Amino acid sequence: MSNDWPDYELLDFGEGRKLERFGAWVLDRPCPAADKKRKHPSRWGDAIASFEGDRAADGVWTSKVSSWESNEIDFPVRLSEQDRFQLQLAPLPSGQVGLFFEQFANWQWIARQTGRSSDELSVLNLFAYTGGSTLAAASAGAEVTHVDAAKSMVTRARENSKLSDQEDAPIRWIVEDALKFCQRELKRGNQYDAVILDPPSYGHGPKGEEWSIKRDLLPLLKLCGELTSERRAFVLCTCHSPGIGPAELSAYLADGLFGHCGQQPSSGKLYLQTADGRKLPSGVFARWPA
Repeated sequence: MSNDWPDYELLDFGEGRKLERFGAWVLDRPCPAADKKRKHPSRWGDAIASFEGDRAADGVWTSKVSSWESNEIDFPVRLSEQDRFQLQLAPLPSGQVGLFFEQFANWQWIARQTGRSSDELSVLNLFAYTGGSTLAAASAGAEVTHVDAAKSMVTRARENSKLSDQEDAPIRWIVEDALKFCQRELKRGNQYDAVILDPPSYGHGPKGEEWSIKRDLLPLLKLCGELTSERRAFVLCTCHSPGIGPAELSAYLADGLFGHCGQQPSSGKLYLQTADGRKLPSGVFARWPA
């Protein structure tokens, strides 16, 4: 999956790193999937900032620009003529910047699925991070419940909703462990029309709850199946964990939603693509309906 987006460009990748342009920013960041040789070594000198360190822990940004770590830019995301929002980009201690371009085609799909309904859909977004999928659904008219275990990320997502003039949109902001939240929603008798989730390989809830995708993904998807059993419109799951490919993720989703003999979702690879067509693997997706 990849799409043209004039404000973003993958310039080069290789030797464990990627070189990207976000608007006027050119950034050099770690990327374990970039295991080939760089094609354009001379372009790497264009980076205004680079990140060094373990992406799972605090690292260090170095920059040619003074006060780099206090810089932020408002980044426009245009899904269609009607559906658009903005994300605030900032140099985060993890080496991330708050935007994941590989999700752009999924955001377009979410907006299309939402817009096809004549009724306002109720969408549950789990592991919702800085709110790209939340705002894609909300911009198309959905009511969204945004759930993330990190308070700082929920705060950033709320700021993104303000930037997008969606401060008054019907979005609930929840700081909670995804599994616990879904279990409680079932006990409350709540139902959703759609679920979006982008689970990490490992993680922790706000009270130290441990998450392991190999142990916990299928039970969570079964909860999602129950939460959408009465009026399911769509479900999207993305994954960035080694060992889980499109076929495996599709099987997880089918089993969770429909059982062993259920309908088969569509699935595929997420990737970033350079102007000359080289593809950088960036995860996988599975979604229903196909």
